[in-house]
Amino acid sequence: MSTAVMVTSGKGGTGKTSLTAGVASCLAALGKKVLCIDMDIGLRNLDLALGLSDRALMDFSDVMDYRCPLMSAAVEQPEIKGLYLLTAPLGPEGLEERRFREVAEEAEEFFDFVFMDSPAGLGTGFQLARAAADRVIVVSAVDPAALRDAQRAVSELRDLAQLHLVINRVQPKLIARLRTSIDQAMDTAGLPLLGVVPEDPAVTLATAAGVPLILTTYKGAAPAYLNIAKRLLGQRVPLLRIR
Repeated sequence: MSTAVMVTSGKGGTGKTSLTAGVASCLAALGKKVLCIDMDIGLRNLDLALGLSDRALMDFSDVMDYRCPLMSAAVEQPEIKGLYLLTAPLGPEGLEERRFREVAEEAEEFFDFVFMDSPAGLGTGFQLARAAADRVIVVSAVDPAALRDAQRAVSELRDLAQLHLVINRVQPKLIARLRTSIDQAMDTAGLPLLGVVPEDPAVTLATAAGVPLILTTYKGAAPAYLNIAKRLLGQRVPLLRIR
């Protein structure tokens, strides 16, 4: 059964797009067929994290307006079989929730997972993704401001059955000290913890080079993304294996 996953955050700078690309890449590497939809209308950059810069000629509005079939608009990552991107349009004009939900439902016929990289805040991209989501991953840092903004996003998503928290960009040397803070983060957001991802400069370097992270390293954030992917598949994986 296919799953539409909304990845969101309360504020920018949490590493949400990198996490979307990383987890989706790992699921594809594990043999699943995955479509990533960039919901950041006008500010799209998921293509960079997936190593698909300038390859996407059509966007999801072209599919919504029947100008292009879904499977023609979606672009496959050449080095990770089964990983596809459907990019965002340049503007929000004419984007209806009902029609986007139809596109997402069509995508679920072809893909095991549909990842919707929602922009921070509660704008058009957030609302479209929310309308189509089966499951939500809320990405936050540990600092109080990020958690407060994440909690605000959660308040808009309470009617959805499966909500999870990912604590991202954690300094590895501080992980032992942050266990209590992470517990508090879970209580603050009111969500079960899906994963903890370390701060990793390789993420920025891979994006700058236009290469998916999992093709460059097996350390740092990469195994954390893999653990999250496995948990989404129902496997039992320890949460805090960061060194």
